[in-house]
Amino acid sequence: MNSSINCKGRILSLNHPIVMGVINLNNESFYQGSRYTTMDTILFKTDNMLNEGALIIDLGYMTSKPGAKISDPSEEADYIVNTVQELKKRFPDIFISIDTLHSLVAKEAVMAGADIINDITSGDYDQSMMTEVAQLQVPYIMMHMKGMPENMQNNPQYEDVVLEVLTYLKNKVLAATKAGIQDVIIDPGFGFGKQIYHNYSLLKHLGVFNILEVPVLAGLSRKSMIWKTLKITPDEALNGTTSLNIYALQQGVKILRVHDVKEAMQCIQLFNMIQSVD
Repeated sequence: MNSSINCKGRILSLNHPIVMGVINLNNESFYQGSRYTTMDTILFKTDNMLNEGALIIDLGYMTSKPGAKISDPSEEADYIVNTVQELKKRFPDIFISIDTLHSLVAKEAVMAGADIINDITSGDYDQSMMTEVAQLQVPYIMMHMKGMPENMQNNPQYEDVVLEVLTYLKNKVLAATKAGIQDVIIDPGFGFGKQIYHNYSLLKHLGVFNILEVPVLAGLSRKSMIWKTLKITPDEALNGTTSLNIYALQQGVKILRVHDVKEAMQCIQLFNMIQSVD
């Protein structure tokens, strides 16, 4: 398995798990604490996340919560490009991931300074995405989702969720490699086209995905699989998130995608301590 990814000539080590901090550039994300819609608040939150230990900042313009509509690519590109440029001015060494399903946005964001493309559809929505990412020569995060955000939670069904998601991602890794993408990261897509028990089955068997020999990302932060199970709200789901992040690390996950960087870094610090002793 690759122990690093090449971000336009800059090497990001994955010898130990790292944290990706989530910043949603809209007012519609399921978790209010992740919404940042002015440049001042975006810069402030980015600075805070970097100081707490995040190595990647993931910017998303389109909300992907259940029922969400697909964004306009030109509108999204304009907003993302401006944000990337401002972040690169303030934090020149930052690694920026762009959460988008549009190849136009991917191209313009990377040209503006972004380093990684995070596509929740793995190229299923925009058939040009893999070709574009290959030409841009940046790492590509591919996620499993049954359907699209608009309909993904309309009673999703699987005969064997682990096998089906694994097979899907295996085929996507092969397609990405064939397209010429050098660095691939996979995400089983917790909460995307899955019922609660599907999510926990994937989590229980998360280590299986290491057979694909690419880094695995887990996005468990404050997801409904936590707060619906515990009968709480997303605002109260930090402790549950920490519990599941620890389990994900034990299964070999290399990237934790989170809203709360400090707590995720503490998980990793303690996990690394366990790993370092006899």
